[in-house]
Amino acid sequence: MVVCEPVSHGYWNVLYKNWHHKAPQSIVIVNVDDIATLGPAAEARLIDLARSAHPQRLFIDTKLQFGLNAVDDAKLRIALSRLGNKAVFVVRPSDNTFDDNSFVLPDAAVVNGHPIVVATWKENFLRYVESAPYSVEIDGTRYPTFSAELSGVHSGFRSQYDPDFSVDPTTIPTVSGRALLGGQASAATFAGKSIVLSSFDKSDARGYYFGHGIVNPVAYDIAGAVALERGLNANLSPLAMLLLVFGLVYLAHNAQRKSTKVLVYTVAVIVLFALPTALRMVGLVASPDVAAVFVIVFASMRGWQKRTRRIQHTSESGLPNMLALSASTLPVGCDVVVAAIARYDEMLATLPRELRGECSRQIARRISVGCGATEVYHSDGGHFSWTEEARPLDMQLSHLEGLRALFSAPLQVGTHTFDTNIHFGLDRNEGVETATRVNSALASANEALANGRAIELFEAHRLAEAPWELSLHARIDEGLRNGDIWLAFQSQWDIASHRICGAEALIRWNHPTRGPIAPNAFILQAERAGRIDALTYWVLDQAITAALLINAKGERFQMSVNLSGQMVDKPDLVRNFAEIAARRGVDPGLITVEITETSSMGNRAAAVFNLSQLRQLGFRLSIDDFGTGEASLAYLADLPSDELKLDRRFIARICDSDRERAIVASTIGLAHALGQTVVAEGIEDAPTLALLRDMGCDHAQGFYLGRPQPFAVFEREYDANGVRRIGLV
Repeated sequence: MVVCEPVSHGYWNVLYKNWHHKAPQSIVIVNVDDIATLGPAAEARLIDLARSAHPQRLFIDTKLQFGLNAVDDAKLRIALSRLGNKAVFVVRPSDNTFDDNSFVLPDAAVVNGHPIVVATWKENFLRYVESAPYSVEIDGTRYPTFSAELSGVHSGFRSQYDPDFSVDPTTIPTVSGRALLGGQASAATFAGKSIVLSSFDKSDARGYYFGHGIVNPVAYDIAGAVALERGLNANLSPLAMLLLVFGLVYLAHNAQRKSTKVLVYTVAVIVLFALPTALRMVGLVASPDVAAVFVIVFASMRGWQKRTRRIQHTSESGLPNMLALSASTLPVGCDVVVAAIARYDEMLATLPRELRGECSRQIARRISVGCGATEVYHSDGGHFSWTEEARPLDMQLSHLEGLRALFSAPLQVGTHTFDTNIHFGLDRNEGVETATRVNSALASANEALANGRAIELFEAHRLAEAPWELSLHARIDEGLRNGDIWLAFQSQWDIASHRICGAEALIRWNHPTRGPIAPNAFILQAERAGRIDALTYWVLDQAITAALLINAKGERFQMSVNLSGQMVDKPDLVRNFAEIAARRGVDPGLITVEITETSSMGNRAAAVFNLSQLRQLGFRLSIDDFGTGEASLAYLADLPSDELKLDRRFIARICDSDRERAIVASTIGLAHALGQTVVAEGIEDAPTLALLRDMGCDHAQGFYLGRPQPFAVFEREYDANGVRRIGLV
């Protein structure tokens, strides 16, 4: 997980800064940078000196100076040939990063049959070395990696291995090439060891070493060899650590005794930070990153919950909290008032912490003086509440206006002066529980503040409407069962052939007591309540029934259904559409899915994927209300579609406005250029239809051609289509 990488990086970097051991003394680095100016003859002498010490292997991790002259080239070849297979060439990436695809092998004349190993490493997001493969394929030939060759371990039960960064790179035996040539270092000290002729320039750093930063690249290979020689080298899934820590946190969270909670939480933290270290000592890599992120998130949530609980029950001002008022029993004949102070948070932000409570107390005192309330309740969000004697409404409103005038005088808190603007919410609904009344007054105060009104009254009819809105999904289910919710069908006409070619299925609701409910009203509520899915699939099923009946009459008939933008990105959308179509035995090509903007899309990428899958199943896709809101060129570019529906607000004015006419004509041309058909909706008269015909519009829909009808009425109209023709002027 990308978000966890910084945690993992920080853990290992801190660990290896503090935990390290001496590098194996069986590998010696000979730094040849200081003999580069001496020429290839010096390199040949150096190789001969190393050979005389009878090393185990000689790894040439530098570019030998072949090609300067034939004499020196011959000396180098002779020196290398004396070593035989003990001479091994090390190939590193050609750029300044570890990259499996950037290797350039030395010339065959240079290698002359000697073995080749590859030094390559995978890096994290900060270019710190993490792992390496056992071998790399270059130009069809597979070469072992340097660490694998040093350790003699060329394979494992996984494809990569992790180096042991506890190897201290500063303890790797290192000898100067010039010192070796000058006799200042005895070649005999190399007997039986692996020698690495290395050239290292910090400005050409290839990755970083955990706990040390930039080091000689040979250090990575030695750390890898040490890890491989241990025998056990495995990288455990982060989920293992996560499950272990999660289990401990779960036990601690559900423990009854505080001492048990503390003990188990302590064990969880120890496991989180100590277990990966212990496992690394035996060759297992268990990254704590995912588990650490879980602990951080859990601790943050618990801290936030405790803070929220503290805020809810204790006011910073020392005044009683509004929850105390909600929990009380109100006497008969009182109103509940909530005051909202404008820009309260900004006022507190300018005050030092020790004066914030004083600010709230001054406001409460002014309220108490103005209305005579013995107790003023406070929430830290800038709301103050109290109860008042229930006066006639005009008197109560006049009283609150007078209280508002009291706040026209500036508020003096320490050296700070504030203008105060106060807004009131008033609840007069006796017989309702206190918490409901407090929340009603609070909602009214916020509404007054948002709308700039002095006082907002929460009237009884709003309480009466609340149960309807809050129980909408149950009422929708009831409406579907008893037939109060039904489908109307509005015809779509093929302009060229003057016949009905399809219809749009439109949902309607005739409530037994409320009468007809506007679709926009209950569809929006259904989206908010999470019931739009059930409505959509019901509409699809009913529309398929109608489509099958009409198509059985002969000519091809296209049925359109609306799909809310809120549903388009849902993972089960395509499966549900496919199951309904298969169960009903309908050709998906007879169904056009209109993407509506009732609710904006959440995940655009998921929406595009789902719509592409629907098209592959055979469904036709239409962009509804094209030209308005988000249904514009951005939709046309992003979403796969077969059809555009021009919004009625453009169609209504094309006969009178040259500008609107040009927009519609150009949109039709653009759609046709993209292989789309065009449906014009909202056609109210014959001249508009005739003009659209001249523009080349494909299909038409509107009250002039047919209103939304129950299916029985629509079917009769369709059957009469052989006689009736579209009236054109």
